[in-house]
Order: sequence, then C-alpha cells, then structure tokens
Amino acid sequence: MSALPNIRVLDMTRVFAGPWAAQMLGDFGADVVKVEQPGSGDDVRRMGFRARDAEGREVGATSSFLAMNRNKRSITLDIGKPEGQATLRALVAKADVFLENFKAGGLAKYGLDYASLAAVNPRLVYCSITGFGQHGPYAPLPGYDPIFQAMSGLMSVTGQPDGTPGAGPVLAGYSLSDVNAGFYATIAILAALHHRDTVSGRGQHIDLALLDSQIAAQSHIAMNWLVSGKMPVRAGAASQINTPWQAFETADRPLMVAIGNDRQFAQFCAVLGLPDMPQDPRFATNRQRMANKAAMLPVLQRALLARGARDWMDALNEVGVASGPINDFGAVAEDPQVRHRGVFTRIEGEGGPTIANPIRFSETPPRYARPAPELGEHTEEVLRDWLGEGA
Repeated sequence: MSALPNIRVLDMTRVFAGPWAAQMLGDFGADVVKVEQPGSGDDVRRMGFRARDAEGREVGATSSFLAMNRNKRSITLDIGKPEGQATLRALVAKADVFLENFKAGGLAKYGLDYASLAAVNPRLVYCSITGFGQHGPYAPLPGYDPIFQAMSGLMSVTGQPDGTPGAGPVLAGYSLSDVNAGFYATIAILAALHHRDTVSGRGQHIDLALLDSQIAAQSHIAMNWLVSGKMPVRAGAASQINTPWQAFETADRPLMVAIGNDRQFAQFCAVLGLPDMPQDPRFATNRQRMANKAAMLPVLQRALLARGARDWMDALNEVGVASGPINDFGAVAEDPQVRHRGVFTRIEGEGGPTIANPIRFSETPPRYARPAPELGEHTEEVLRDWLGEGA
C-alpha cells in the first residue's frame, strides 16, 4: 500500500528542482510520467558521472539523473507539433498533477499554459517552477542553483569569515536551492490536492520561484537582520547565534560540537576538564559567550587537542552533549546509524543503488519500484495505460 496510489502526475520538468518534486510523489506511490523531448530529453541525462563496466566503459544513466528520476516512466512527445500537443492534452485530461519548469509564459504558445489545460481538466493541479516566478522584473530571466544561492543571501553567510585564511563566499556543496524548491513544490502540490478533494473540487495554479524558496528556507538567518538590524556574516563552520557551535580540531580529526543551552555548556566544560569556566561571567550565558568568543574559543580548542575525536564523542554522548565527525560519503555509508536506517538502499530487482526517501510512514512506506527510465522507454505503455491507445 502506498500513500498516493490513485494520483497521476505528468512531469514536464528538467534538471533538478521539478524532477526532485516529481520523484517525491513517485516515492509516495503516484504514477509519475516524465514527458521529454524526443532525441535529447532532460538535460540532466548528460550531467554527473556514469558507472563503468569491467572494461572501464561508461554505462547507464548519469548519477545526477539517477538521483532525481526513480519511480517514473518516460515518454517522448514533441510539443512543437500539433500531434504532440494533442497527445499531451489527452494525457492532461486523465492527470491529477502537471509540473513544468519552462520560462515564464513559455508554454502558452503551445496552448499548454495553466488556463488552457484547466479548461481541459478543471481538477488539474498545475505547478510551475521557475527561477524568479511568473511575474516581476526578473520573470523572463534564466537561472541555475548558484545564481539563487548568490542572490538569496545564502553565499553572504557561507564561507570563512573576513580576515581569516580562505575568506570569502562559497557555494553550498550541493544544489541547495533546487532541492529546497523541490520540497516546497511537493508540499504545495499535496496541499492543492487536499483542497481540491476536500473543499473546492477544482485544481489550481502553483507559481513557485527558486529565489523565493531559497530566501524562505533561510528565514531563521534572515530574521536575525529583520529584527535586529545586524547583518549576518560568514562564520565558517560556526553558528551565527550560538557558541560553542562549530568544528574544533582534536588529536586526530575535526569534531563538530553543538551546545544548545547553558546547562550543556557546563557539561561540556566538565568533560574537557574546565569545570570553572561556566562560572566566569564572560561565559555564563550564550549571549555572554557570543560577546566573548575570542577569549573562550582558544581555551576550548587547546583542551580538545588532548584526545581524539572518537574519545571526545563517547565522553560527550554520556552527558548529552551533541557532537559528531565531519564525514565523507564513504564514512557516511559505513556509519552504524545510517546502515541501521537503510539510507543507502537499492531499487527493487536489478535497479541499482539509490538514496532512500527519509520519510518513514508506519502504514504507507515509500516505494523503490522503478529505476530512472531510459529516454522514451514507456511511451507505448503509458499511452495504452492512460488513453487505451494500441490496447
């Protein structure tokens, strides 16, 4: 049993944000059909790394395509031709959800905009995912993840502080604004389906912008400025608002430590052999610690160099202080908690490896039934299933 067994989705998106949202719906049991251009398909089919066979030849889909497109069937339609448009409208008549990430207004010339398709199927939830939204001075502009990391303010708070080695803004290590937009799209689609099925009986248009989404996703940082007037800064591996909340060197490797309150700070200091430090008025509360970091952090750092990261983690875990290693993905895959949770899993049958959906339903678990499809692999099958063609 799945959570969305009777929902049909047409995924006309490319690259990351839209495919990520459609994959989430597929994980939940929706019948997701990826609509691609004949001959070329989704650009992300050519991004990332491919597995290699015994002779060293590249085989299969790219890593990026695999990450965003499981649990989908692929069909090819040329929407530039009347017959392709007609087929897509016929599919829309049977669909619950339509996702697209063309430039704002780009589908209107094909008669595939929201107003046109809502006339075909008034119950359709139509989600448009663009860089800047459907209106505004930037609406026609293109954009990819690094543009939105930059414009949203994220890069202004990501990287080493001014005056330190390597200072300057940096990108987050993955396509954060795409993934955040995909999550928002999934939430919006599910809310619109619920409204359709319990309130109105009609679908609606969702206008989702990556710039909006990324600003919203970092609201706890932006609110620092809104309420205080104090501009957030780059803090490296440290927090903007709590301390100690950062990476420290140990005898063998870095350790991330996160102190959430004054009681935890006292426990942390006791483990480090600094029991008097919390009594110092400069360090008694988080606000005081933030004001006196320059005096406090070197003392903590010297103490942590006495032992290795694993020893410190074990000691801190015993007193309820959060800490953890800075893992690469090899270490992540070997972590006992990650292994216990089955985060690295496989598509059913011969589908290959995948990263599990993190949502754990008690009654309707996510499924991993289909590997990412070959271009146009299911065209005849979908037309038969949805439209009865060729049956």
